[in-house]
Amino acid sequence: MNTREEKMEAFGRLLDIMDDLREKCPWDRKQTLESLRHLTLEETYELSDAILNNDLLEIKKEIGDVLLHLVFYAKIGSEKESFDIADVINSLNEKLIFRHPHIYGDSVAEDEEAVKQNWEKLKLKEGNKSVLEGVPKSLPPIIKAYRIQDKVKGIGFEFDSAEDAWVKVEEELEEFHAETETDKKEQELGDVFFSLINYARISGLNADTALERTNSKFISRFQKMEEIARSKNLNLADLNLEKMDELWEEAKVFDK
Repeated sequence: MNTREEKMEAFGRLLDIMDDLREKCPWDRKQTLESLRHLTLEETYELSDAILNNDLLEIKKEIGDVLLHLVFYAKIGSEKESFDIADVINSLNEKLIFRHPHIYGDSVAEDEEAVKQNWEKLKLKEGNKSVLEGVPKSLPPIIKAYRIQDKVKGIGFEFDSAEDAWVKVEEELEEFHAETETDKKEQELGDVFFSLINYARISGLNADTALERTNSKFISRFQKMEEIARSKNLNLADLNLEKMDELWEEAKVFDK
């Protein structure tokens, strides 16, 4: 692994390269905070994919791409004479020190849960009017639900156990099945999802990760089913559900 000096040198070189690109490259010179936004989201999801695949080399690459965007935003901020990368890092350092009084102060936190509860209380002291103020509106719904639940847990708004959370899931399922009006049924379905995500979270599971892995498994299995069908000169669109189920079962054999 690199020394601290080598790490600082590498970061300094990145800043120098960013300066060069902003000055000399037509594409980089044209970019704005707004134009980079969707590209940053794409890079973040690519990092997420690499993490789910546990591909360390790809994770390294995608971290670099995300880091480039962060440095890019700081460069644009400096051009606007609003902030630069040092301001960003110094602000982060101060926030981390303030939110870890059990490390840099005289508070005590015996476990992870105590740390998280202190974190949310300290954020309110920083001026946040609501525990949920920091939940981004543009988060994907499953991740947003998880973050909402995790944040209110930080001030003690939480079921006592996973079993209690499952009772809520069953209650919401009953309400969903009992509802007949489309709009209200959709609302009840949202309640089912929210309560199920909450049960998963309390059980130590991540619903977004679980669903994404199921999505990937389904894609892989369905594509294998298509491959099997082609090998038998069959067109899936011409088959009935029973025959497709037979091919599906064949495809399952190839699951890793």
